[in-house]
Amino acid sequence: MFDTCVLGIDPGVARLGLAVVARRDRKPVIVWSGTVETSRTTPEAERLHTIAVAVRRTISEHRPASLALERVAWNVNKASAMAVARATGVVMALAAEAGVPVEEYGSLEVKNAITGSGAADKAQIRTALVRVHGLADVPTQADAADAVAIAVTHMVRSRFAAAAARAEAR
Repeated sequence: MFDTCVLGIDPGVARLGLAVVARRDRKPVIVWSGTVETSRTTPEAERLHTIAVAVRRTISEHRPASLALERVAWNVNKASAMAVARATGVVMALAAEAGVPVEEYGSLEVKNAITGSGAADKAQIRTALVRVHGLADVPTQADAADAVAIAVTHMVRSRFAAAAARAEAR
């Protein structure tokens, strides 16, 4: 199915980016975006609770058809990846609680879907969101902009999946 409203999430514990992107007149439109920030001095359980409250509120307010997450990259810093994995688990559990299907995308998948290049940097991704995908008001905060890119990636991928399913049904 071609999802018409997607909650994109760039997971993290210090900063978690959120963006609701809807399809209107065959084009993506940013409905809402934001960033949840937690302090490194706050106990991790409280930080995860803060994230949970924000994600639950966003799902409740915007009722997305699906939720798209960036997949945890384990090759960077294992301690950081573990914290991001915990935040990802919180998000996935909340999506399941709300009956919202979840898809995960690796950073290369997002870069390719948005810019056509797996080597794109954050500035190129932001530029492509505006110029190629026609989005207005792409957030300047990096995590929120990444969440927009993740949501748009899911919209692109779900559109291809829907076309493939129609072709297979014939």
